[in-house]
Amino acid sequence: MRLDHKVALITGAASGIGRESALLFAKEGAKVVVSDVNEVAGAETVQQIQAQGGEAIFVRTDVSKGADVEAAIATAEATYGHLNILFNNAGIFHPADGSVLETEEAIWDLTLNVNLKGVFWGCKYGIPALLRAGGGSIINTASFVAVMGAATPQIAYTASKGGVLSLTREIAVEFARQRIRANALCPGPVQTPLLDELLADPARRQRRLVHIPPGRFAQADEIAKAALFLASDESAFVNGSTFLVDGGITAAYVTPE
Repeated sequence: MRLDHKVALITGAASGIGRESALLFAKEGAKVVVSDVNEVAGAETVQQIQAQGGEAIFVRTDVSKGADVEAAIATAEATYGHLNILFNNAGIFHPADGSVLETEEAIWDLTLNVNLKGVFWGCKYGIPALLRAGGGSIINTASFVAVMGAATPQIAYTASKGGVLSLTREIAVEFARQRIRANALCPGPVQTPLLDELLADPARRQRRLVHIPPGRFAQADEIAKAALFLASDESAFVNGSTFLVDGGITAAYVTPE
């Protein structure tokens, strides 16, 4: 029960990494605020938590809108009395996000508004709540693509995740002596319905798999376990980190045949 007596708010918790993290955090004792724009899937996450004996509520949140995020934080405090863990996980990858030469301004703006501004709003309104609780842990989902380049471009997504890294480091330093830690979780490619859709073409899929040393994509529950570590007191001296969980992609020059 590594999160016993703690309250966690997780954005993007209706599916993928967010849902797996919500389920795992609840198993470890946390009361979970499930935040997502998808009401049906978000309610399903809550039901799954309750079915395993945990406690959770759903709050519909469009993280690109500051008022929505502010309301979600307020709901967490009003319902459970405090907030200890803020997992800014919500993000998108648009299929029309490609080369800087091709990506339209609307795709750029949409991606940055969700992936980067959403983290900004979470921290802006979440940090005061963490301070009222005496401190806490912030986990911001970035990506391994924020630390390396690719010839299969996704310019808006990559730029947004690079921004998350810089934002996280600054927050980590600013609030360290107020008992708040902030870390950027950087997954490699994760096997989710979204990835399956984007990489439905076998050639496109293999183009990426060849660069992953274990020869497979990550599973969402593997990333959730890393998030649990960053949320728990076991990572009490981990702050401002670029926490890579990528199977060794960023360490590889060539991979096994």
